[in-house]
Amino acid sequence: MITEIKKGQTGRGLLIENDGYVSLDMPENKILREAFEVEGVGGLSPKNLPNPFIVSAVFQKFGIENANGRVYPESTLKKAVQEYMENVRDRRGYGELNHPSESSIDLGRIAMNIVELEWRGHTLIGKMEIPVSEGFRNLGIVSTCADMLAQWLISGLKVGVSSRGLGNVTKEFNKLVVADDYQIVCWDVVSQPSTPLAYIGVTDDEIAPYVESKKSDKQTITENKYEKFSKWLLK
Repeated sequence: MITEIKKGQTGRGLLIENDGYVSLDMPENKILREAFEVEGVGGLSPKNLPNPFIVSAVFQKFGIENANGRVYPESTLKKAVQEYMENVRDRRGYGELNHPSESSIDLGRIAMNIVELEWRGHTLIGKMEIPVSEGFRNLGIVSTCADMLAQWLISGLKVGVSSRGLGNVTKEFNKLVVADDYQIVCWDVVSQPSTPLAYIGVTDDEIAPYVESKKSDKQTITENKYEKFSKWLLK
C-alpha cells in the first residue's frame, strides 16, 4: 500500500501538491464570463460554453517552497513533466475531482484533460479541457464530474488544480527536497492551493500576472552553488 507523505515528513510515497485556482468571477475571466451571459436574463447558460471548453492554468513551479514545505528542484520537475508529456500527446492527461489516496486514476471521476503544458521561466503553465456532456450543454443536467466542475465555474465558485505524484522526499539544509525519482501521476481538481501565486485563467494573458518572473542572476548563481554542493556531498 502506498503511503502519502504528509507535510513536514520525509521518505518515499504519494506526494500531493495543490497548485491553483479557477473562477469566472476573477477579473481576469471577465471576457469569458461576459461571453456566457444570457442576454436579457443576467445569468450564465451551459449552452453558451465554448466547445471544447478549455481554460488556461498555472500547474506547478520549481525552486519554490510550497504550503507543504516541499521544494521541487528544476531538474527533478522538468524531467517528470517531460515524461508526463506522453500522456498529454495521447490525450491521457486526465484529472479527477479531489485527490484519492491512490496512485491510479478512476475513469469514473475524470473532470478534465490536460491538452497543453509549457515552461515560462520556472513556472509550468498549460491548458485543460473540461469535457462536459451533451446533457449538461443542452439541458443543464449534471451527470459527470466534468459537468460538476463546469457548473461550479459558471456559478461563480472558485476551485483549484493540484498535482499527484510518487517519489522520495529528503531533508537538505533544513529544506524538504523532492528527489529526482519523482513521477507525476496526474493533476486533479481541488479546493485549496499550496504553490504560491498559482492560478488558473481562461487565456495565457489572464494567467500572466501569476507567472513567476525569471530568476535573477543572483538567484541562478546561488542555486548553481547549492546544486554543486549537494552533488559533492552525494559523492
